[in-house]
Amino acid sequence: AVVSTQSTGCTKKDGDGSLKATGQLGDVMKESTQIAYTFAKAVMAEMDPKNTFLRRADVHLHVPEGATPKDGPSAGITIVTALISLATNTPVRPNIAMTGEISLNGKVLPVGGIKEKIIAAQRSGVTCVILPAANKRDYDDVPEKVRQELEVHFADNYRDVHGVIFGGRAEDNERMVKASV
Repeated sequence: AVVSTQSTGCTKKDGDGSLKATGQLGDVMKESTQIAYTFAKAVMAEMDPKNTFLRRADVHLHVPEGATPKDGPSAGITIVTALISLATNTPVRPNIAMTGEISLNGKVLPVGGIKEKIIAAQRSGVTCVILPAANKRDYDDVPEKVRQELEVHFADNYRDVHGVIFGGRAEDNERMVKASV
């Protein structure tokens, strides 16, 4: 199944920002959203210290998949991307899907179900996929016909994801190295 995220924020003049996550989220997914939020704030502080959106906004992240419970860390890089997109008002490249757990220092960690996720993404019209580098072996199990129709990127660190999603501005990726150490 393909899981989508929606996010919106309301900036406050004073006080600390917050993250509210809704949807049928299990404990692991809730923890993953908090890790992604913490990392996204660190990335924004390094990339653009003047951009205080994530530090001041009340952000609402919703995972809209009806009553189907979601539990697992696979959406970590997706959530970081949604938060950075929201904070910078920069749209995410269309027709892209990604999966990968994110660590507090930006490492993209492997996840399960790669074959099923790739097939579902391709069937839903996705043309570009980002996967954890540690899942390269799992990608080999995806049928050749499906692989031929996709542009695939493997990520060791979130800066690899950022480069694909937002065009890889060299100065942003350089600053992100500092945030992910």
